[in-house]
Amino acid sequence: MMKNIITHYRSFRHTEYIFLAVLFIIAVLLRLYKINNPIADWHSFRQADTASVTRLYVENGIDLLYPKYHDVSRVQSGLFNPQGYRFVEFPIYNALVAYISILGGRLSLEVWSRLVSIALAISTGLYIYLIGKTIYTKWFGLIAASFYLLIPFNIYFTRVILPEPMAVFLGVSGLYYFLLYTKREKLDYLIVFSILFALGILVKPYIAFYGLVPFLYLYGKYGFGFIRQKKILIATLIIFSPFLFWRFWMSQFPEGIPFWKWTFNGDGIRFHPAFFRWIFGERIGYLILGVWGIIPFFFGLISLKKKDWFLSYLLLGSLLYVSVIATANVRHDYYQTLIIPAVALASSLGVVRMFAINFVRMWKMGFVLVVILGLSFIEGWSQVREYYKIDHPEIIAAGEAVDRLVPKDSLVIASYNGDTAFLYQTKRRGWPVVELPINELIDEGAKYYTSVDLNNKQTQEFETKFKTLEKTSSYVVLDLTNPQ
Repeated sequence: MMKNIITHYRSFRHTEYIFLAVLFIIAVLLRLYKINNPIADWHSFRQADTASVTRLYVENGIDLLYPKYHDVSRVQSGLFNPQGYRFVEFPIYNALVAYISILGGRLSLEVWSRLVSIALAISTGLYIYLIGKTIYTKWFGLIAASFYLLIPFNIYFTRVILPEPMAVFLGVSGLYYFLLYTKREKLDYLIVFSILFALGILVKPYIAFYGLVPFLYLYGKYGFGFIRQKKILIATLIIFSPFLFWRFWMSQFPEGIPFWKWTFNGDGIRFHPAFFRWIFGERIGYLILGVWGIIPFFFGLISLKKKDWFLSYLLLGSLLYVSVIATANVRHDYYQTLIIPAVALASSLGVVRMFAINFVRMWKMGFVLVVILGLSFIEGWSQVREYYKIDHPEIIAAGEAVDRLVPKDSLVIASYNGDTAFLYQTKRRGWPVVELPINELIDEGAKYYTSVDLNNKQTQEFETKFKTLEKTSSYVVLDLTNPQ
């Protein structure tokens, strides 16, 4: 009977589109959870830096070549940054959000930022579906898209104010057009792939690891001779020229380039036991796959065949990524958002191959998989739900106080151990830490000081030296221009 039901649904022409529409609706609704949160939740320091560039675009106009944010300190680059330059990813995401925010009005900048990330995530899910459908079947694509859109870890990290959702979208959509190129060898597909990939690398250079898919495919088909093909040379030029120009341009502003060499292996953790524990145990096994999801994922890995070249190369690129960018992947879980497409496709392959086991009835395997994936979702959500919490609401209250008491063009010190989330709440440019003697920071333009750590000896010392504008049980705002 179960086979008859499945056969009936397979014969229904529009089933896949209904399933896809329902999946997208559910995926959007899940990502609307706490969409109004202030930027004080998980990884708020990185989200604040991204949102800060966007806010200044909204206030001062969009200038792609001179992205700026609120932090003028030496924390990020080791150099005083009076203009607040922020040269990291090329600010396509920031410009897009700023433009939409200006046109859209009513909603806050934070909400618009998250809505853009959500739209990019849904679009990525669509392309994962198309990739799965092109290589295997429409049902494979639907399962892969479901994994991508419904993994709790990815639900959170595709509604954050970070460039990662855009970078993954550009990388995955680019790979889809390369896949079409391998089947039809039309130059149009290669050009579209090249443009999308070029944008992806501009937004997040680590997208280059996705490039292992086209590289190994072309090498396997033509050997190293493929690099001499005119169309490949053109594609390579399209992909890397914008990135090289951007790197050359930003090199003129060293004060705006954060430290980055630490991301590779700054603490020497690569391939040490702790590396394997954190990446494959804590992150992929526990946080992303929720323990139980390891079963279909592992089943997908062991059932890889020669015809699964696309997935094999993507998995290899993901493995290379977490290995090369070792320290950053161990320290920060949001770095793993780039490997979720590979995880989703491998898990989908595992589900399909598990259903193909001859000695297990289909309905029994379906029941087992529903239980496994349900437990995986529950386990994953039990961890990720902590990410939505606002652990320090006092920085929001203090930020509102500064915004109310302090002139818009004043530089402030929002002392928070170098974390810019507090500074962002003030809507003022300045310092996230007292990095020099206070008189030197005053000479550099600091006008006001605020802190949420009232027991801090430095804060208590400043209270005796400068006029208090406002003090509550959770924060204090001092006027550095008015000594006592």
